Parts: sequence; structure tokens; C-alpha cells
Amino acid sequence: MAKEQKLHHFNRHVAADELPPRFTYPFCYTPHPLCVEAAELVKRHLATCHELLPELNEGKMLGVMVVQDSAGAIGFLAAFSGNLAHSTSLPYFVPAVYNLLNPGGEFAIGEAEISQINRRIAALEADARLAALREQYATQRKAIEHDVEQFAEQVKREKAERDALRASGNVTSEQLQLMTTRSQYLKAELKRRRAAAAQTVASLPVAAEIADAEEQITQLRQLRRMRSNHLQRRLFQLFVMRNARGESSDLLHIFKPTAQGVPPAGAGECAAPRLLQYALTHNLTPRCMAEFWWGKSPAAEVRHHGAFYPACRSKCLPILTFMMQGLDVDPNPHEQAATDKIKIIYDDPWLSVVDKPSGLASVPGNIVADSLLEQYRKLYPEVEGPVIVHRLDMHTSGLVVVAKTKDVHKQLQEAFAQRQITKVYEALLQGVISTPEGTISLPLSPDIADRPRQIVDAEHGKPATTLFRVIDRCDGITRIEFRPLTGRTHQLRVHAAHRQGLNAPIVGDQLYGKQAPSLGNQAPADQPQNAQRMNAERLCLHARNLQFVHPVTQQPLSFTSPTPF
Repeated sequence: MAKEQKLHHFNRHVAADELPPRFTYPFCYTPHPLCVEAAELVKRHLATCHELLPELNEGKMLGVMVVQDSAGAIGFLAAFSGNLAHSTSLPYFVPAVYNLLNPGGEFAIGEAEISQINRRIAALEADARLAALREQYATQRKAIEHDVEQFAEQVKREKAERDALRASGNVTSEQLQLMTTRSQYLKAELKRRRAAAAQTVASLPVAAEIADAEEQITQLRQLRRMRSNHLQRRLFQLFVMRNARGESSDLLHIFKPTAQGVPPAGAGECAAPRLLQYALTHNLTPRCMAEFWWGKSPAAEVRHHGAFYPACRSKCLPILTFMMQGLDVDPNPHEQAATDKIKIIYDDPWLSVVDKPSGLASVPGNIVADSLLEQYRKLYPEVEGPVIVHRLDMHTSGLVVVAKTKDVHKQLQEAFAQRQITKVYEALLQGVISTPEGTISLPLSPDIADRPRQIVDAEHGKPATTLFRVIDRCDGITRIEFRPLTGRTHQLRVHAAHRQGLNAPIVGDQLYGKQAPSLGNQAPADQPQNAQRMNAERLCLHARNLQFVHPVTQQPLSFTSPTPF
């Protein structure tokens, strides 16, 4: 450990009472102060690694884990995701669970074999003789089919003549019969000539030579596919993960119970599994962990230099769930029922307007049954069928319309689709927005590799438009008003946080937000210092105003919920 310089020490004595009581729940957390301190030390180290900075500044996820050794001494580990400087194992950082790049390793050998097959395929496809054969075949085929195409043109002309004669009405029954007979003959003859030409083309000697060469290519492609599938499966077997109970399991077994059934590409290569694997195999007790982004923001995702982010779900959720067995882990905040209850601020025989607290889901989920809808049903058990017309994220508070009948629900949905319902949100942003007002238009689509995260996707995303107006600016925080013209998932959160939007995430946003100070000047970043000091236990986004015309009474309605932050 220490001789390999993987276990690092803080620049001060860390007392045991500074440690958190439980290990970090990695998919929704606020970084522990010791993790923030460790990240700063990693930053200082990287600032001296001049050969790494150009690649790092293009964007890389890193991680830190505070650990305790068998003697009780407290230190930390550092890791990066994927490869860095064409390596999965560098000084200072814990190594990969399995070194894909080891030239003598099973994976590298298998990749070399597949590369050899690729070169054979490329050589066959680029062979000058095959190109000449194909050109010769095309010339001969064109000559054979020339007469057939001329006959087809004749058939077409005669058909046009017959159609014109029929349209004139100056045709006898005998002529009609002759025309029908001629039409039948020409169709049959054209079919015969085409079949004969196809047979002649197929029997060309050059066609057989081409078929032999293409069969070799096909067989090599099949071999490549078989080798690739085998190598990928074998790779997942080589990633053998440990857990805190002392058990081991490879990725194939870990992902078998999941919906996808097999690991996605890159599984096991993120920073978090590397950190846990190293700690658990070197007699170190994991105490807390955090992952942070270094470098410029990517085009699609919301990533800010120096900001902490939760672990990805598609690749890491099954792995970390297995590895953390045996650890006392913080509870998942999404699994905890909200203590606050909904408030009915308007009610009539057709609909209600509800004030939803932060932390309460709009509808029941797979884990937590409590929701706005469930609480509403308990208050109004007699209604025909309450239906949520629109939803708010679990940690967004504010106004929601509930329809009491399906007909009213349909009318309100149509009103939303036609932008006849006005929604106004208020939020606190981590950053100073200098533009007093404006419009954000960034198309959004789900991040398939990390649901429920959304990405900006110009090619496949759905249009999303938000109007904004600055209310106030104070000490690096902007209070802002949002008017969404569309209703995409996480629209306001992404439009606020993305670099092409306002580049200032909503305070308390643990999915897209900045949870810690910037990691220096080696890559672009701008982090308000007081954002770290703010109480951001909740997402500071509130659905403040709601205006619409009642679908039954046709009376204009307007509602306001005071902003709670």
C-alpha cells in the first residue's frame, strides 16, 4: 500500500470523531468534508502532473475514498475512471480491477487476434483483383440486361398506346380482346426474359470468383463476431469484484438479475468500484467516498469542473450494491418517505390544486409507496379517479393540478399541450446570471447509460424551451424565475446547469449541481464560495404560480404558493 503510494495521508491529523458514522450512499449524497479535503489534495497533486493535464482538461471523472487502516490511521485513496495516459494504473492512483491494457493479458491477446482478423478482412476488401472482378461483372451484367431493359421500354410504350385507345372509346370488342391477349403475352415474355437474364448473370464465371472471395469475407466477419462476443463475455468474468463480507463475484453474475441481464460496456472501469476494490483487498475500511469532474464540460452532459457527482446507475448501481454488502451505508434519501403532507389550496367537484412538499414523489414508485397521489386518494376516497395532470420531481416543491375525472384530465392535458396553462417556478442558482432575462432552447433526451439523468441531444432530443427572468443576485447566488414552455423531464434543472444554458445549476441539485468548491485554475470553472456554505439539503426549485382556465366553468384561475427558500 504505502510503498506503492496508493494510500495517502492528509496534511494534518484527522481524528476518528471526524469520520462519518456510515459509508456514503454513492448515488445521492453531499460530499463529506473529508472527501472535499482529499479532493483538494488530489488537485494539488495533479497540478504538478504537467504531462497529464492536457488529457485531464478534456474531461475526466475522478474519485476519492477516505479509509482507515487496521491500526486506525486515517488516509485516502484516489482513482480515475477509464484510461489516463494510455494506462489503467498510474502512480498515486489505485489500479484498475482488471488491467485491460496489459499487453500480456488475456484481453489484450484476444484484442490482438481480433485486430488480425480485421486486417485480413480489410486486405480482402481492398484486393485489386476483387475490384477488377467486380468491375468486369458489372460490365457483363449491364450488357446482358440491356436487351431486357429495351424490351421493358417497348412493353411500357405499348401499354400507354392501349390505355389511350381504351380512353378514346373508339375500340371494338375484338380489338379489346386482341389488346388483352397482347398485354398478357408481353408481361409473360418480359418475366421470361428477366429470368433468363438473371440466370445468365448468375452463371458468369466471374460471378463465381466474386462469390468465393465474398464468402471468405463473410466467414471472417462471423469469426470476428464470435471472437468478440467470447472476449467480451470473458472480460466480464475477469472483473471479479469483492464485497465487505469477503465474498467475490464476477460482473456476469452481478448483472444477471438486472433488467438488461448483461453488463454494459465499460462496467467495472469507473472510479468508485476501483476505490472499493482496492480498499477491500488491502485491509482498509471504507469510511466515505465521492466522485468529482475535472476539465471542460462535455457537449451533452452536465458536468462542471470541480463539482461532485453521484455514481452512474447503469454501470455502477449493480456493482456497488454488491460491493457495499457488509458496510453500514447511509440510507437512500429517495427511499425515505416525506414527513410533510400535501396541502389542498383549491378544490371543486372537478379538480384540485395541491401544494406538494419537497421530498414527496408525485406518484408511487417501486420502492416508496407514499406520494402526492396516494395522500390525495386518502383525502378524497370517493372521487371517480384522481389523475395527476402534470408531475414535479420528488425534490421540487409547489403547485400541481389533480383532475377528479378522466374527462377533466383530458381537457387539462390538451390545455398543457397547447400552452394554455402558465407555470412559473422560482429557483436559486449557484452562480451570477448577468443577463436579466432571456430564452433557453436546448433539446433533451434521456441518458441511456445513466437514467434518470437527461442530456442535451440536438439529433434525437425533444424540443425544450424555458423563459427566465432574474429576480435578485446576492453573494454569488441568483434568484431566478423560470417559465417553461415545454414539460420535459428535468428541463429546468438541465437548462440551468448546462454550459449552453445558464451554466449555473440549481442549489441543492445533487444530480446536476455543484456540490463543492472549484478544483483550481487548471481547467475552466467558476464556483461561488458561499454555495458550499449554503444549506442545500433540498433542491431549491419551487413551482410558485399556476394559471389556467377552468375546463368546466371556463373561469380563469390563478394560484400562488410562497417560495419556501
